Amino acid sequence: MNKVLVLHGPNLNLLGTRQPEVYGHQTLEDINNALYQEAALGGWEIACRQSNHEGELIDLIQAARLDGTAAIIINPAAYTHTSVAILDALNAFDGTVIEVHLSNVHRREPFRHHSYVSLRADGVIAGLGSQGYRAALDAVMAG
Repeated sequence: MNKVLVLHGPNLNLLGTRQPEVYGHQTLEDINNALYQEAALGGWEIACRQSNHEGELIDLIQAARLDGTAAIIINPAAYTHTSVAILDALNAFDGTVIEVHLSNVHRREPFRHHSYVSLRADGVIAGLGSQGYRAALDAVMAG
């Protein structure tokens, strides 16, 4: 069975209550449940994980190298703009990487315009809200 890992970075556990005018009203649980359903319909195994800790996200990426994971969908949140360590971990992963952002980072503060993760990502989806995760999963499953 094909496996996909969905990683949510720092503060995404607050979705639905944190700046809903920017990030929407859906909770992280809502997003994950929709992804679990879509993956099951497509015959894919999916794991969704959130962490506020950079090292934990790196550990999950490194584990994905060895457990048969075919793709990683990642919203690194604030680590997008700061984490060479996450970039290095993703560079060691041989599968597909899709970077997702709920908001259009290019319409926000200038520091958000740069992404280290984009240097590795096979695709980037920004500004579609929670639908961006589903678009990324569709792309992964379509292969």
